[in-house]
Amino acid sequence: MQDGDATEADIEVGDLNEDQARAELARLAAAIARADTAYHTEDAPEISDAQYDALKARNAAIESRFPHLKREDSPSDVVGGAVAEGFAKVRHDMRMLSLANAFDDDSIVDFDAQVRKFLGLGDTAVRYTAEPKIDGLSLSLRYEGGSLVQAATRGDGSVGENVTANARTIDDIPETLRAAPDLVEVRGEVYMSHSDFTDLNARQEEAGGKTFANPRNAAAGSLRQLDAEITRTRPLRFFAYAWGAHSEPLAETQMGAIERLRTLGFQTNPLTALCTGPEAMLEQYARIEEQRATLGYDIDGVVYKVDDLALQRRLGFRSTTPRWAIAHKFPAELAWTRLEAIDIQVGRTGALSPVARLTPVTVGGVLVSNATLHNEDYIAGRDSRGQTIRDGKDIRVGDWVQVYRAGDVIPKIADVDLSKRPDTARHYAFPTLCPECGSEAVREDGDAVRRCTGGIICPAQAVEKLKHFVSRSAFDIDGLGARQVEMFYHDDQLPIREPADIFTLAERDAGNVSKLKNREGWGQKSAANLFSAIEERRTIPLNRVIFALGIRHVGESASALLASHYGSWDAFEKAMTAARVGEGPEWAELTNIDGVGDVLAASVVTTFQQQAERASIDRLVAQLDIQDAARRGAVDSPVAGKTVVFTGTLEKMSRAEAKARAEALGAKVAGSVSAKTDLVVAGPGSGSKAKKAGELGVEMIDEDGWLTLIGDA
Repeated sequence: MQDGDATEADIEVGDLNEDQARAELARLAAAIARADTAYHTEDAPEISDAQYDALKARNAAIESRFPHLKREDSPSDVVGGAVAEGFAKVRHDMRMLSLANAFDDDSIVDFDAQVRKFLGLGDTAVRYTAEPKIDGLSLSLRYEGGSLVQAATRGDGSVGENVTANARTIDDIPETLRAAPDLVEVRGEVYMSHSDFTDLNARQEEAGGKTFANPRNAAAGSLRQLDAEITRTRPLRFFAYAWGAHSEPLAETQMGAIERLRTLGFQTNPLTALCTGPEAMLEQYARIEEQRATLGYDIDGVVYKVDDLALQRRLGFRSTTPRWAIAHKFPAELAWTRLEAIDIQVGRTGALSPVARLTPVTVGGVLVSNATLHNEDYIAGRDSRGQTIRDGKDIRVGDWVQVYRAGDVIPKIADVDLSKRPDTARHYAFPTLCPECGSEAVREDGDAVRRCTGGIICPAQAVEKLKHFVSRSAFDIDGLGARQVEMFYHDDQLPIREPADIFTLAERDAGNVSKLKNREGWGQKSAANLFSAIEERRTIPLNRVIFALGIRHVGESASALLASHYGSWDAFEKAMTAARVGEGPEWAELTNIDGVGDVLAASVVTTFQQQAERASIDRLVAQLDIQDAARRGAVDSPVAGKTVVFTGTLEKMSRAEAKARAEALGAKVAGSVSAKTDLVVAGPGSGSKAKKAGELGVEMIDEDGWLTLIGDA
């Protein structure tokens, strides 16, 4: 790879020269510092744990290859993040260090070998503790004379935040210890259970407050409240697993010390086990990973520690990590959990979409309790072409399933562990009746999805259509989102059952005894703001109206195409009313629009010719002032207002470029030749379109003629 072909971030560590390595270390230091601040100080991580680990690993690899380039602010020497403003600072008597990470089995074998080599033990086996790595916030509790005198976060490892008042509100943290050393610092992790996290987010959302992405963020944000009374209302928990300064030893072994912490009154993790050698360590890792989804709280790996405390002291520390411990992280973006149920959701187009209800598990930093199952074929172990997937394994309620996420994509089920399938599990029978309205659910030839035939009588379709109608790219009515739509749909006094009802809401409210301003969650100002926002949307562009109708296959770009072609609602409505699927001049004109195919055209025409659907559209339009589509392009160009068809190979520009240029000049670009075509631009290889143009007597020019015509020659 030549210099300049890529940034330093794209170059493998082994291919970096010294200047590139120096620049990359600077970039990594800045990126990791930003991530540390977001995670430890602001409790709002910007990147996933896997991305962070990758940055740290790359930094360490470059420092290993170029040790003389190690920076004074190297991330390798940093633990945690800076202390947040608003808290008193606490200097730890003993530093709170982080752990080295391992991501595969070989690294654990290497860790054990390095421990034995450092201690000169040869082939003598070493005993380790293996415990779940809790995904929470590290906390150190200082007890003097058996009484809690101070609680501090880890901070940067040397200096943390004084959160004593907050820690006293956590039930798992005892105020006093019996038979304790005169001085002991108990260290552990503050966390929040999955159920408590879900309840907290529901309360926060109902109160209009901040919601949290995952239990770790919720726990950290709750512990680090300047007002301890807020912390008191948050359901925080604490696991003890280590110690700092102490006036006398707790025990001679790690396992013994954990047992001592338990007798002092602390919660310790029951999955902690003793393991002799790496094989036993990896077996315990597998056991813990198996139980991950059913624990009810987040873990992101397993921590191994040398059990003999005398050996720990001999092994000592590196700059920021102990030599006697390592964290074996779980794979990012993947987790196993139990499939508790399969629910069917009905969308605005009637599609029956199966959703997996899961025992909650954290995947890629997000607590996941639902995952898409796509359609009935996917559940049965087939793809859209009928080919087997997952080796043909079907998905059943009760199965142990692997869930994955990639970026912000909806979680999906990747695999099924047949060895854990319960005897009671049965093939899933996909419904043939809509679960919402009882109408027949049919699957047309060539369609992967089964759809409810109930149309607007189906409440699920009606609600989803309304949600789509008020979405950002449609009417985008401030104060009328998905939650409000559901509320109004089920309201007996001021119902919104179809889009037109939105624009009569203020009038109905004025004549209603039970006014909106008197409802729970509403006031005079919020009600007035909603009515004002609705009124503003009475005047709206044509393309937004077409998109808002929620017609199947008609997205934003297709809506813009239709609006641009027909220009006004009257022209569009007249054409769709007269059109017949597969025949007639209106159908030919519709399908002749470049970008509009038979499937999309049939969907639009069918919508306008369904009696109930059409009546609903007419009631809506009567409430609106629909603005004509802005005329595209220059009105004085030689092709303004003309319908142009491009055919054959264009040699001096791409088809997309030619289309964009024509539209910029005010032309309409069609996909096929008809009697309404004004001009055909034919390049080499033009066939049936050029022939038809000749038959119809349509003017035809080549690419050079086109460029001359529009002044681009």
